[in-house]
Order: sequence, then C-alpha cells, then structure tokens
Amino acid sequence: MIEQRKKETPKIYIIMNKPEGYVCSAVSDSHKTVYELLPSEFQELVQNAKRGERLHTIGRLDCNTSGLLIFTNDGIFSHNISAPEKHINKIYEAELKNSVLKEEQIIYQKKALQGLVLPAEKKYGEQKSSPMTITFKSESKCFIELSEGKFHQVKRTFSALGNEVIKLCRIKIGKLELNKNLKPGDYKILNHPPEI
Repeated sequence: MIEQRKKETPKIYIIMNKPEGYVCSAVSDSHKTVYELLPSEFQELVQNAKRGERLHTIGRLDCNTSGLLIFTNDGIFSHNISAPEKHINKIYEAELKNSVLKEEQIIYQKKALQGLVLPAEKKYGEQKSSPMTITFKSESKCFIELSEGKFHQVKRTFSALGNEVIKLCRIKIGKLELNKNLKPGDYKILNHPPEI
C-alpha cells in the first residue's frame, strides 16, 4: 500500500492592529500574547506545527507598542520582509515626553540621518544604527522611518537624542499601511500575501 503524502499546510497571511499590553511571543507568563486574539483554529499552527509551517509574527512589537503586525506561516515571505539586506522600511508614529522646538527638531533630523549610537539596553550593548528619517507632526509627535529592526530601536533612538517615547505605533511596513478601519485587537485574514 502506497503511503499517502501528508497534505501541505496552506499558507496563511493575517494583518492585525496590535493593541498595547500584548507581547508577540507564543507563550508568556506575565503578559497576554497576540496569538490569543486570533481564532482558535490558528492555535494549533502556533504551538504544534512542524518547523517551517508554524504561524509567527514578522518582526515583533514590544508590549507597550501598538500598530501593524503581520502573521504568516510562509517562511520565504517572512524572510523577504525581515532580512536586513532587503531594506524594507517601517514607519512608526511616536509621541515624545519632552516637546521639541523647531530648532531642536532640525538637530534630531540631522543626527538621525547620520545614524546614531543607540544606548545599551538589556542584553544588547551599544549599537550603531543605519540612517533614519524623522518628520515632526507637532512639538511632541513625529514619524520615524527606518529599515532595520534592532531591539527597541525607536525608543533607544530618542533616548540617544535626550528624549523619551511615551507612545509608539507602527503604521507602515513597506507599502502596507495600517488599515484605519481595524480597531486595536482586530485582524484581517488575507487570501494572498500582502504587497510589501
């Protein structure tokens, strides 16, 4: 009797507006995870699927950061977005603790464009960033665009500039923008990979 070939798991693509208070890990002792926000049929693909077919997030947003998050079990698609050599830009909207006047905004922008030495945090020592673009909306709100994904990069960037991020939301990955109709915690299952 010829053994039947195991059916390949279909490729899954989900976009979510990640709310604050959730982590991007599959398991956490201290926080709720983003996977808890997905339907139960996806839980099996988080914990028990074989390597290469597991549902995962492309990049992570920390517990206090909200915004655009992509889930997939397509490893090639995931690599093409997250690999540093692909240079896929991400845009974040940041609210800062200290107001930044016009003259100082120009200094922030110049320093970010040159790349900054990010201060050490947790197990990560000082790191040099690639150039980033900062665009101010107001004295305390701005957009920051970057192509890397270093640990807490946006927060460490503003720390290096002598400020502090008090609210952070990722609004864009490549060409994909956060859908304004998705409320925090809402998600959308796609029939095909999103254009990035």
